[in-house]
Amino acid sequence: MSDASWVEWLVAALLLIGSVFALVGAIGLFKLPDFFMRLHGPTKASTLGVGALVLGSMVYFSAQSGSISLHELLITFFLFLTAPVSANMLAKAAMHEKLRREPRTRGEPWEQ
Repeated sequence: MSDASWVEWLVAALLLIGSVFALVGAIGLFKLPDFFMRLHGPTKASTLGVGALVLGSMVYFSAQSGSISLHELLITFFLFLTAPVSANMLAKAAMHEKLRREPRTRGEPWEQ
């Protein structure tokens, strides 16, 4: 198996993994009943999905140019740094506003 073939398989696998995670995140965003449950779809699965897609892009363009592509690495770092922070801020704002929640959602931190 040549080097180009190995890189193509790796890029294809990363794109497939990223697409599956992004799809699961989108389904979670659509199907889950309340804000607190819906928050997990884009912040967990979709973050991993976009991370795998960008990592596949980084592998592809690094193999094409012969040098490491730092643009995608910076995008991935920024994504993994900002997604948890924004999810935390959204959850805190929702708790402050005492948004309606499904009975299946456990915990009521605003009543402590």
